[in-house]
Amino acid sequence: MSSSFLKALRRAPVLALCLALLPAAAARAAYPERPVRVIVPFAAGGGADIVARLVFKGVSEQLGQPFIIDNRGGAGGIIGTDAVAKAEADGYTLLLGQSGPNAINPSVYSKLPYDARKDFAPVTQLTSYPYVVAVKNGLAPNNLRELIELAKREPGTLTLSTAGQGSSAHLAVELFMRQAGIVVIPVPYKGAGPALLDVVGGVVDMTFGDAASASKQAQAGNIKALAVTGARRSPLIPDVPTVQEAGVPGYEASAWHAVLAPRGTPEPVIQTLYTAIGKVLADPQLKARLAQDGIEAVGSEPQAFGQALNAEIDKWQKVVEDAGIKLE
Repeated sequence: MSSSFLKALRRAPVLALCLALLPAAAARAAYPERPVRVIVPFAAGGGADIVARLVFKGVSEQLGQPFIIDNRGGAGGIIGTDAVAKAEADGYTLLLGQSGPNAINPSVYSKLPYDARKDFAPVTQLTSYPYVVAVKNGLAPNNLRELIELAKREPGTLTLSTAGQGSSAHLAVELFMRQAGIVVIPVPYKGAGPALLDVVGGVVDMTFGDAASASKQAQAGNIKALAVTGARRSPLIPDVPTVQEAGVPGYEASAWHAVLAPRGTPEPVIQTLYTAIGKVLADPQLKARLAQDGIEAVGSEPQAFGQALNAEIDKWQKVVEDAGIKLE
């Protein structure tokens, strides 16, 4: 038996292994080979839907496949979120996540059909946006310190409209009350629009409104914007301080959008999506478009976003427990 023949025999298992791995490697390199579905767990036309369409239009151009927006609203985002939790972990079903369904609902609802920590693979945080603390024109305070002083003098008399019981805005209010040492009466509405309009109309005293709508009403002189809840001032109303600057040290409450995949989605797929989304979020035109609505582009790495998401769940769990909020 020749030495060359023996060498060939020894190489055969290695060659067979390489050949076996080729299809898997090719599949990873080819992602995406077909259209990708992005489930938005809210109705078309809302903020999450707009962000999804803006971002994934660019991702589609980057990766050469359609990214189809699938609006599945209902139950505070639970229905659409659960659909992704139970989808095949192949990268062809994604979730447009948001602070409510992914960070707050796990504490607000006594039972959820998904596990917010275990059922999803983080891809990236897309955005961050604050709320605006605004009061009706007939209310005396002209800054946040004066509002806090009034609330302390007259506890439980000021009314504050929110986008709904257990919503991100409602939880931001609950956190504010505890850190400022005041008590106001949250009044839940079916959405941020009606909640803001009743402050403009003087029906309720104040609100935590979305930055785009509240800033327009403030600039029109219909309400008074006293502070923003984020870590930084909003470019829409740069003269309005943050809640921290205005007298509540350590306070920060921002809502956000993100992309998540079913747990078990291959790491190369996650990295492909993260890289493509990052390029889209870095585009100055997209940043400018988001800024029109008071939204900041983020683009965090998957691991960093996963850690931030767990921290958010812990943060809001404490607020929910202190406030005694429970929904069925």
